[in-house]
Amino acid sequence: MKTLIAAYSGVLRGTGSSILSALQDLFSIPWLNKSKVEKQLQVISVLQWVLSFLVLGITCSLIFMYIFCTDCWLISVLYFTWLIFDWNTPKKGGRRSKWVRNWAVWRYFRDYFPIRLVKTHNLLTTRNYIFGYHPHGIMGLGAFCNFSTEATEVGKKFPGIRPYLATLAGNFRVPVLREYLMSGGICPVNRDTIDYLLSKNGSGNAIIIVVGGAAESLNSAPGKNAVTLKNRKGFVKLALRHGADLVPIYSFGENEVYKQIIFEEGSWGRWVQKKFQKYIGFAPCLFHGRGFFSSNTWGLVPYSKPITTVVGEPITIPKLEHPSQKDIDLYHGMYMESLVKLFDKHKTKFGLPETEVLEVN
Repeated sequence: MKTLIAAYSGVLRGTGSSILSALQDLFSIPWLNKSKVEKQLQVISVLQWVLSFLVLGITCSLIFMYIFCTDCWLISVLYFTWLIFDWNTPKKGGRRSKWVRNWAVWRYFRDYFPIRLVKTHNLLTTRNYIFGYHPHGIMGLGAFCNFSTEATEVGKKFPGIRPYLATLAGNFRVPVLREYLMSGGICPVNRDTIDYLLSKNGSGNAIIIVVGGAAESLNSAPGKNAVTLKNRKGFVKLALRHGADLVPIYSFGENEVYKQIIFEEGSWGRWVQKKFQKYIGFAPCLFHGRGFFSSNTWGLVPYSKPITTVVGEPITIPKLEHPSQKDIDLYHGMYMESLVKLFDKHKTKFGLPETEVLEVN
């Protein structure tokens, strides 16, 4: 009997050892390594934003249309009724959510590239600002991460400053997408919104405008540092009308995260892009990044290249209710000069040669 018990105990010990060994083997599997898990979480966090940017609007619209044709039609009716009453909320700065801006997903998003925010000067909370963000890149990923989330601690680096990233007004006519954008402090890039934020929302407001817009995105390519700025003067006029200081921003690496097919001027592809830009407000780009599972395949996930966003010195702007063209040209010239100086001062710190020149178109 004792022999039987001893044998049984040995089996149990052997079983326990086997289980422990199996667990150790399980956690040694490559895909369960902490660093690999974190990398996959980073990829997922970036991909969810890319898909939100590209398809969330149309997907939610189709879902609500489908629901309207079912027994749950009341859900669609109630949402669109509320939407009518809430239509002008984006024009007044929206409904930013501190909770959403501090989601952990944005920290994974930040670490994937990684993205950094560099402060060069303090900003007075008694002033309002228009930040000019350059370059646009394909999706303005640096602009989103730095100013629509707290992943790079914009609130701590610029205490008392409320950033509002301005984007296409059409995005705020789309169900659910508009709520998602507003929760991050994103607003429409139109005169009504900017006038409201700079005149009826107190001080300490900073509106981030990606000045080059869709036209600049068409020329986005790795290794290229070019901005569309020479004929973009509307933001300077708005700054003068409200006495809002101008702040140049250059995001090193923004053009490195996607590759795209650039159509030559005069080609059918460029003609189609310009028509979209003129009538819809955005220009479709043929671009690609890496695949979800492998960096050696093509996909929608951007390449993990560092993006460093440098916020330059504010340019003090006087308040002129009716600025002349001469006034606009003067401060526009000062802004371009300040942007070039910012680029030249920091380019070698972020991997560019001393001979690199910022192309201003």
